[in-house]
Amino acid sequence: MLWNASAVKGYAIEASDGDIGTVSDFLFDDSSWLIRWLVVDTGNWLSGRKVLLPPSVSERVYARDRVFAVKLTKQQIKDSPDIAADQPVSRQMETHIYDYYGWSPYWGTGFYMGGYGYLAGGVAGSPYLESRRREEETADARRRDGDPHLRSIEAVSGYHIHASDGEIGHVEDFLLEEADWSIRYLVVDTKNWWPAKKVLVSPRSALEIDWSDRLVNLNVDRQKVKDGPAYDASITIDPSYDEKLLTYYGIKWVAA
Repeated sequence: MLWNASAVKGYAIEASDGDIGTVSDFLFDDSSWLIRWLVVDTGNWLSGRKVLLPPSVSERVYARDRVFAVKLTKQQIKDSPDIAADQPVSRQMETHIYDYYGWSPYWGTGFYMGGYGYLAGGVAGSPYLESRRREEETADARRRDGDPHLRSIEAVSGYHIHASDGEIGHVEDFLLEEADWSIRYLVVDTKNWWPAKKVLVSPRSALEIDWSDRLVNLNVDRQKVKDGPAYDASITIDPSYDEKLLTYYGIKWVAA
């Protein structure tokens, strides 16, 4: 199941013994395109303090009520390490959180999601396998250089999208895969070039994110994006749609 990041923002976080706040942002790894942390605004409960929780602590999602139930108590969250709201999340900060909860960090050995392991049940199709491959490839790099490469979805929303031959639009939203918390697609608004058209772009078509100039650079040209299928939010994105879209952009799709 795919979620729009903008729609999930604002979901309530419910500990085992009461509400603790709401989702205010997501931090993702700009190499593997996996969501590493939910940023939770605790509101008046902890005087505006924000805490980080890995996605895997989510025990159940109640979409109708816009609630994430998590496998933690309010006291556990209250006593967790503070994060500096005005500074990037460092590897040291992440380490303090993992140590506090007694979890193994995702940059440790093997494929890892949050504190409870990879949610592998029932997943199929290349996007899921690709997220595993990306995770394994970046784990060694994380151990070598210690750079978490964490970026904020809220901050990247609105970045301009540059094809190989010029600008084509801006990032409007992100589609998140519930099964493994990967970013499956960027929703790109091209209204300044092609009125009323939105398209999906795979992170695998992204060469890099230029943080200083607020750009996402792609490895395809503008005509390729223009001729691609328009994004319709009412259409279910299933493995068949994935295969068609990825094949169009020259990205290999391998069924599980």
